[in-house]
Amino acid sequence: KEALLRLNPGITSERADEVIYKLRTVIISAQPHDLVTANERFRELVFEKNSYPFGKDGEHIPITLFAEDDTDDKKKFKNRYTITNQWMYPKASNTGGKRLDIVMLVNGIPVIIGETKSPVRSSITWADGANDIQSYEQSIPQMFVSNILSFATEGKTFRYGSIGAPLTKWGPWFEDEIKSEGTLSDVARSFKQMFRPKHIVDFMRYFSIFATDKHHRKIKIICRYQQFEGANAIVDRVLTGHPRKGLIWHFQGSGKSLLMVFAAQKLRSKKELKNPTVVIVNDRLDLETQITTDFMSADIPNLASAGSKEDLITFFRQDQRKILISTIFKFGDVTECLSDRENIIVMVDEAHRTQESDLGEKMRLALPNAFFFGLTGTPINKRDRNTFATFGAETDVSGYMSRYSFIDSIKDGATLELEFEPVPVELKIDKDALNAEFEALTDQISEEDKSMLVRKTNTEALFTAPDRIRKVCEHIVHHFQNSIEPTGLKAQLVVYNRDCCVAYKREIDMLLGNDEMTTIVMHTEGDKANDYKEWKRSKD
Repeated sequence: KEALLRLNPGITSERADEVIYKLRTVIISAQPHDLVTANERFRELVFEKNSYPFGKDGEHIPITLFAEDDTDDKKKFKNRYTITNQWMYPKASNTGGKRLDIVMLVNGIPVIIGETKSPVRSSITWADGANDIQSYEQSIPQMFVSNILSFATEGKTFRYGSIGAPLTKWGPWFEDEIKSEGTLSDVARSFKQMFRPKHIVDFMRYFSIFATDKHHRKIKIICRYQQFEGANAIVDRVLTGHPRKGLIWHFQGSGKSLLMVFAAQKLRSKKELKNPTVVIVNDRLDLETQITTDFMSADIPNLASAGSKEDLITFFRQDQRKILISTIFKFGDVTECLSDRENIIVMVDEAHRTQESDLGEKMRLALPNAFFFGLTGTPINKRDRNTFATFGAETDVSGYMSRYSFIDSIKDGATLELEFEPVPVELKIDKDALNAEFEALTDQISEEDKSMLVRKTNTEALFTAPDRIRKVCEHIVHHFQNSIEPTGLKAQLVVYNRDCCVAYKREIDMLLGNDEMTTIVMHTEGDKANDYKEWKRSKD
């Protein structure tokens, strides 16, 4: 109540009681099976449905419960931060109350819960603390209605997660190059970095989303540290106004789609940007569908898509202030500037070859004063495909704003390690040995004749040789039947070209008989002779 009166000097004590009553109703009515919905409802009341008829003549005015953008200077705190030890809920111990190790409150509202376990018993890990928290979500759901996130540690490893999240979705937190774990000082560093005052409300308002999983259950997703860093890097650069581009280099599978959701959510809410337009661009239709699904499942408002080139041109000419999702190809008919506004932010997913082509130039012609941010997992740096030159700003050391590497991804459990198994030597193609043999065999002929032989003989001939294909397929089928099939898993084989697809399928079908099903997935464009007609498929 003290915080309500301080942050909203125009309201009376009785008005503050009305706000508290409305919030408390959501909290005390929470049930374990509907906890995520209650958590979403609470956030709506805090940030979206937070207007009350407290103004002059009953005019609705917004009520602030949490001040944003607190600094790390305690003397300048707008919010009041409290950390407790051994919090009991319900308060009376004779009613079966639970004792929580750590509860963090902001303005008197419990928003973060932590469980700390013994560091000296090898059988105890952070997961034991996380399991306790999941148990509390069921037994005392009221404590989690206002929850932003929870954390657990045994003094060696720090992990955090959102309400209802399985332990596999709990992750670490790092904010600098030091990403070591295993000591209490490592845990302390992660804790101090994550729970900075200016981060906490940020997590609640911009870096949490509510979505529906494949089982049609409501789930809460909170950002990973690389998404928080990358999205805020984009927002900070736009608010600063320069440079007007930047590269986010995050390994594949690290959640770049969600990073864009978080960035778009925060950008759209910034009043100083005067109702900006955010454009999400990619170079594949399936990526457009995936990203649109991510945004729609997160229930992001003011979302638009361009079904055609004409729709895209109309969108900008009508000066729409929304989040637009499009492919780069829909800029193909652009011949002039469509909008010269400076508050257009373009985020290009998988920023590769299409950005250096005519399409990339047309997009920049259409939006000459926009910000352009490239997001990629595999930046290409060749003569005509230089992702760093296209998106990297000169002020960014190493050419990128944020990087999340393959090693980081494996260490965090976001990406599974690749397991390699050597194949028989006779199945390999050793180019160095091949070149040496070729030199020895042709040392008696002229350079001109040698060049002619090189032109006629190439690696493709070896890859597509029927005898080698037969031997490779025998090895693959043996490995599949003995190592893969018993696990219930499937197998995927990637080959040299479309002719190889057909040759390998036929050979494997012969070796497998009718017990297994094999299928070809390849494009069939340009197949004038109908060689691949049998394997042509619809987009679906």
